[in-house]
This record gives sequence, structure tokens and C-alpha cells, in this order.
Amino acid sequence: MTIHGIHHVTAVASDPQHNLDFYTGLLGLRLVKRTINFDDPGTYHFYFGDAVGTPGTILTFFPWPGARRGTRGAGEIEATSFAIPTGSVGYWLERLKDYHVSAERAPERFGEEVIRLVDTDGMLLELIASSLDGDVQPWTDGPVPAEYSIRGFHSVSAALESHEDTAILLTETFGYRHIQETGDRFRLGALGGGGVGKTIDLIRRSGSQSGRLGAGSVHHLAFRVRDDAEQNAWREKLVTLGYEISPIMDRVYFHSIYFREPGGVLFEIATDPPGFTKDETVAELGTSLRLPPWMETTRPDIERILPRITLV
Repeated sequence: MTIHGIHHVTAVASDPQHNLDFYTGLLGLRLVKRTINFDDPGTYHFYFGDAVGTPGTILTFFPWPGARRGTRGAGEIEATSFAIPTGSVGYWLERLKDYHVSAERAPERFGEEVIRLVDTDGMLLELIASSLDGDVQPWTDGPVPAEYSIRGFHSVSAALESHEDTAILLTETFGYRHIQETGDRFRLGALGGGGVGKTIDLIRRSGSQSGRLGAGSVHHLAFRVRDDAEQNAWREKLVTLGYEISPIMDRVYFHSIYFREPGGVLFEIATDPPGFTKDETVAELGTSLRLPPWMETTRPDIERILPRITLV
């Protein structure tokens, strides 16, 4: 058994309108699904990704109005990195400047150009020029021309007090392999060749304070498995290894289990199916508020509580 890469990344935001405007209006991602936090029904859950919601392209948010900003530190995902086409760095630097977004060209990392920026809640993002291939379908109806558009996740960077035990979990259990390292950065990749969302960087942050969850923080990192049978097998395997694993949870568009890895980051293992077209066609994705079937009877109450938003 091996893990097939990143399924999605889920983070915390504050103002839902600002969050929508940044990720669809500026970065040009598609709002793939507009639903609610199933565990906190008075809160939105936004899913942004490519044109069809391909696993490995999905960044999701819980927008909690008035949420206090998080504090960066050890035990969390420090940076979420998107892949952009090679040759598009100049376009993105100009676009970010036009939108008055603070961004910088960072030093090359493992031979690739890197732009670092923060979103409206201070979440650290990177745009990495890469020739990654895969089944990504860029969102051509957005504001970013297709030749420059984001191509899904390049990688995530996990800040850890000590990276060794996390590396053992990823390599000996998940099937990742060591790719490269430089200084305190250790790059691991999922088996199975190229494609988006295959890479994780572990960053050693010895002596750092622990991160504090809040707006601008990543809540959890989700990994891909093919189906329910694989997920069940993973749950059994992780239990035998001594991890405390959640029950299997129905998230409508995928099924999930959760556990804390040795460095403190919350990991999820999510199934690829049923997918985001379970309750909407590709053309309809993100256009209406979708609720899980067991909450439909409370739709009027939920819609009254949720903040008003305008789709970009």
C-alpha cells in the first residue's frame, strides 16, 4: 500500500468575501464547491481548485468571521505551494503588484523559481514554476489566462521541531521516497511518477515555538487513496502502528479519517470518490449552496445564519 499524494489542504480564514475574492478573483482558481463546515453548520466551507475539482488541486477554507490570526511555528504546515507553468513568474509578479499583494521572488529551490506571498489572512503561499504534469484541467473561465494559470499543488512545507519521526511515517509507512535536501529542508515524494501534489518538504525548526491555529493557518493536510477499501486498510494499518484514528467520516464528496502525525500536524486520509460532481454537474460547480442530505431540513436556518457573499 502506498499513498498517492495530496488530496487537499484545508485552512482557516476570517472574512468569507475577502477569501473568495483573493482565490478566485486574484489567483484565478475555480470555486468548486460552496457548502458548510459539517461540524460547525453556521460556517461556510469553500473548496477552490481546477475546473473539475481534481484531487491534488483543492485548497479549502473554513471562513470564521472575526477569527484571530494564527501564529506560525512548529507542528503545522508552514507554506502551501502551487505549481505555475515555467516562464510565468514575470506574469505573476506583475499581477500580484497590480493587486497590491506583497510578494517576493525567493531564491531558487532545487532548481525551480519561487514566488512567496501571503493571502488576506497572512497565510503563506508559494507559486513555483514547474513542468509538473498530470490530469489538471485549468479553469479557463477565470481571470487568469490559461497559459499562466495555476496547475494544482506543487508541494506543502511542514515545519517540525524534529523531522525524523515524520519522515519515517512518510517513507516507511506511506511509501514516500527521499528526493533531495538542503540545509534544514528535506524533500520527500510520493511513489508513482510525476503529477501534482506529490511532494512534501519537511523543515526542521528546532527550538521554535509551536504554531497556534487561527486565521491564516492550515488546519489539516489530506492525502489521497483510491477508494473506501484502501481507506479501510489504511485505518487498520495505522491503528496497529499505535495511532489514534478517527472513525470514518462521510464528507459527501469523499470519506475521511484523521490522526496526528508525530510532529503534531493533523493528517487526513481521503478517498478520491465520490467527487465534487456528486450533487452538481461540472458546469454548475460552486454556483449554489450545497448541504449534506442530513441537513437539508435545516436549510432555512443555515442560510439565515451564514454571512452574505457575492460570487466573483
